[in-house]
Amino acid sequence: MPQPLLSIIIPAKDEAGNLPQLLDEINAALPDEEYEILVVDDGSTDSTWAMLSQRAARDARLRPLRHAHSAGQSTSIWQAAWAARGTWLATLDGDGQNDPADLPRLYDKARQEGIALVNGHRVQRRDNRLTRLSSKIANRVRSALLNDDTPDTGCGLKIMRRDAFLKLPYFDHMHRFIPALILAQGGRCVSVPVNHRPRGAGKSHYGLNNRLWVSLVDIVGVMWLQRRTRLPAPFENEVSHASEQGMPGTSAAKAPSSEETP
Repeated sequence: MPQPLLSIIIPAKDEAGNLPQLLDEINAALPDEEYEILVVDDGSTDSTWAMLSQRAARDARLRPLRHAHSAGQSTSIWQAAWAARGTWLATLDGDGQNDPADLPRLYDKARQEGIALVNGHRVQRRDNRLTRLSSKIANRVRSALLNDDTPDTGCGLKIMRRDAFLKLPYFDHMHRFIPALILAQGGRCVSVPVNHRPRGAGKSHYGLNNRLWVSLVDIVGVMWLQRRTRLPAPFENEVSHASEQGMPGTSAAKAPSSEETP
């Protein structure tokens, strides 16, 4: 298999009913691209792993990974990013609500603009009223406090440079704050409207407690990271051989010649 330019990462827990269609849609959306798909089975108790193993035997682009016990969405994405081989990372939720048909447009945007992150913006959410309300509150508070200029940081559909992502600090729930973290590292982020679909099978693993309240608490930590993050300061010059150039901060020492010796 050729070296992929794009690594698609899908964290999934108990999504055996949604993943087959999602994987088919990814393949249909990217017929001319070199890519791989890393699906992280995050401690599923249904037939997710059996289904992934069977598909991987037929499709070399699919690389299933598995947690024996659930480690969370951020850990799944972070570990898959380190295992990925592509220059670019794309993330999608395993519930099928993100539309793979949006991938080519976001991928083109990322490469043409030379930016670190293209973030999806679900303009028309297909969730229940409580989910929409909690996300709306969390987004408004986060945007006001973090100033990340991203209307929908919780959208699972993202494309980003792998090297930019791997520079970010890793912590639980970091996937909710990727735009703010990349901006703090000096990267550029843009948001693009994307399609959003109703969940097909199964049920959401997020509710009021682990979506709204946890996010509000984590914002305090991200604000601290923003204030403490420092970018590398460029050197004005570089001394390659200290023995020849003298000590840093002083002019180079010069041995006297025979004519200069008194």
